[in-house]
Amino acid sequence: MKAVLCKQFGPPETLVVEEIESPKAGKGQVVISVKACGVNFPDTLMIEGKYQFKPSFPFSPGGEVAGIVKEVGEGVTHLNVGDNVFSLTGHGGFAEEVTGNAATTLPMSTGMDYITAASTMYTYGTSYHALKDRANLKPGETLLVLGAAGGVGLAAVQLGVLMGATVIAAASSDEKLQVCRQMGATETINYTTEDLRERLKALTNGNGVDVVYDPVGDRYSEPSIRSLAWKGRYLVVGFAAGSIPNIPLNLTLLKGASLVGVFWGTFAQREPKLSMSNFGQILHWITTGQLKQHIHSTYSLDESPLALRALMDRKVVGKAVLVL
Repeated sequence: MKAVLCKQFGPPETLVVEEIESPKAGKGQVVISVKACGVNFPDTLMIEGKYQFKPSFPFSPGGEVAGIVKEVGEGVTHLNVGDNVFSLTGHGGFAEEVTGNAATTLPMSTGMDYITAASTMYTYGTSYHALKDRANLKPGETLLVLGAAGGVGLAAVQLGVLMGATVIAAASSDEKLQVCRQMGATETINYTTEDLRERLKALTNGNGVDVVYDPVGDRYSEPSIRSLAWKGRYLVVGFAAGSIPNIPLNLTLLKGASLVGVFWGTFAQREPKLSMSNFGQILHWITTGQLKQHIHSTYSLDESPLALRALMDRKVVGKAVLVL
């Protein structure tokens, strides 16, 4: 089978496509014939050796796939050969076949296509866990989403609206913010041309925001945490802008605020029942048309370096997906 391989840490251009042996299903596993694979920010970190988890060389990036079950391992009872599924694989998805843990592999809903299925787990899974489980977002509260046009950011905008919040979307261009408005954002901030803190003060009448969803980090974090309302919650989701900010902790004291970490991958492993319950709600919203992923572009397996480069250069609005 063909697979995109990372043989040494480096930029996307160092990846190679080679023929390798097909995987086998072990106990509690399935082999999936991949039809689509989501491209996510952790993939870019993984190939550069910057991610928390470092697979052994050579490895394929790609943590979420959709496809057809080819082989079922011992002990797997809820899946059968020929089933259409989507799966959280962690890595290995940039390939024609991949092994998935049956516990994190779900049957696709009727009418769901492979591209939608392959772009659901990371973005909606992360954002729903963040807003529901970590922030306890309530109807009527104000939610600020930084990096709002990215994969998890745009998912947070949509979910915040569905959960009854007033959503303020912040991104780096007017074109990106236009998509955020199409997804339901009430207000927008272009933090390339506008002062983030002053704009938030004006939009909230000086009251601040109840929840900040931050997958960006860097220089946007401190003005955002200074803009929290009393008992606000600041969600640390990631650092897509490149650097991890140094935040004065006295700000949380003065505002009675909570600084809350969000690591969805570990949550899904440690609390699988709650994670699967969350997905039940997400799938309901998708099948009823209340959630619709914004697909920026699709790529072939051979074009995977282009997909990763576009993501790293912050050119992707919504999701990029490999289609096999």
